[in-house]
Amino acid sequence: MTKIVAISGSLRTGSSNTAALRAAARLAPAGVEVMPFDGIAALPFFNPDLDGDDVPAPVGAMRALIGSVDGILISSPEYARGVAGVLKNALDWLVGSYEFPGKPVALINTSPRATHALAALTFTLETMSARIARDACVTLPLLGSARDEFAIVADPALAEPLRGAMTSFVAFIEAARADAAGA
Repeated sequence: MTKIVAISGSLRTGSSNTAALRAAARLAPAGVEVMPFDGIAALPFFNPDLDGDDVPAPVGAMRALIGSVDGILISSPEYARGVAGVLKNALDWLVGSYEFPGKPVALINTSPRATHALAALTFTLETMSARIARDACVTLPLLGSARDEFAIVADPALAEPLRGAMTSFVAFIEAARADAAGA
């Protein structure tokens, strides 16, 4: 079974980013488990002094989860042309960890105009040695809509690109797994 963790960069109730991730979980191929990371709000502000053998419990839990999955699916809003602070904080806690480098990552963008944050997030993830599954990254026009995961899944114009992205992401993960086994 392929395991993917879904990380939303939004804390907002009714977030289109969180809804897109939940819809992606419903549209994932058979044999794929997509689990949400719900602990992002509990992470303390990144502090290198605390980034040692005894990290804060929420950080340790996040790192353990990242280490246990085959891939990471991220969706984040754009704030002031940048990545949401809560997501950047989570990534900062992963920079020095051994669980993250080489991990397959796919991105969902819920606003066609949010290109600055997407570019910044991609740059950050590449700097962290993520393996970006570019064919699995998708933009869904959800900005300003109040669609939940069920409405996204029910709308073929949204569901089909998202289903295709998930299928592509799983293929990317399987190829990465095969590469690692052959190395």
